[in-house]
Amino acid sequence: MITDSVLLLSPRVNETGLQLRTAAGRRGLRVHTAAGWRAPEELLGAAVHVYGGPLFGDAVGGAFGLALLEPPADWLTGLPPELTHRSVSLVTLAEARALRRPMFLKPPADKLFAAKVYPDGTGLPGPDALDDDTPVLASEVVRFRREYRLFVLDGEVRSASRYAVDGDLDAAPLAEDGHRAEVAAFAADVLAASAAALPSAAVIDVGLVDSGPAGGGRWAVVEANAAWASGGYACDPDAVLDVVLRSGGPAGVLAPGDGRFCRALPEVVG
Repeated sequence: MITDSVLLLSPRVNETGLQLRTAAGRRGLRVHTAAGWRAPEELLGAAVHVYGGPLFGDAVGGAFGLALLEPPADWLTGLPPELTHRSVSLVTLAEARALRRPMFLKPPADKLFAAKVYPDGTGLPGPDALDDDTPVLASEVVRFRREYRLFVLDGEVRSASRYAVDGDLDAAPLAEDGHRAEVAAFAADVLAASAAALPSAAVIDVGLVDSGPAGGGRWAVVEANAAWASGGYACDPDAVLDVVLRSGGPAGVLAPGDGRFCRALPEVVG
């Protein structure tokens, strides 16, 4: 049995995973890349922290006694209108299938179906694929001109990155973006209004909503996600690692108040 700390990466290592591996090595933290979608037996007894998608978290979380923090499914719906600038509701998949107007539809956390604008609900997975009571975030369609990712720890933005312009991937550190002061100011407003409703480590995406022919724009929250399953884009890898370690680590060192944000882990058989 081993007792050291280790960062466990999923078999599908993305660019952020590679950056986290380098950042972890600089601080002497051991890194292990899983060979498959199960808990590596050689790590049993270690203080494991995980970085990977929801399926990987579910596959290894129980075996390692992890507390995988994620924002509540209804977090976005509880924000004041001045922070969202669109109607957002949490509905069941059955209710979403009955929609007959364009809506942006996505699962709150897991990638159970594509997150995108649907002309109506008929294009969603049927009851033979997903249960009727599967939660769905349904949002009024808006156009985000610019989008930014914020890695948040203990109510403070530790690093931020632009990740899209007019819907196309365009990553850059926030320090190099002309809207950095506006992003920072809006992030402060969001955290002041909602930090208590989030786990101590999380990711928040914000963006500039197109105001139409009149020009200009309004800052709005896009969504919130689990840091242990989120890409870092052009964020500082060392800061991202700090947030990831808190968001996906041993339940025995859970920060006060984070218990209600732990992902419900399935029982893994075999």
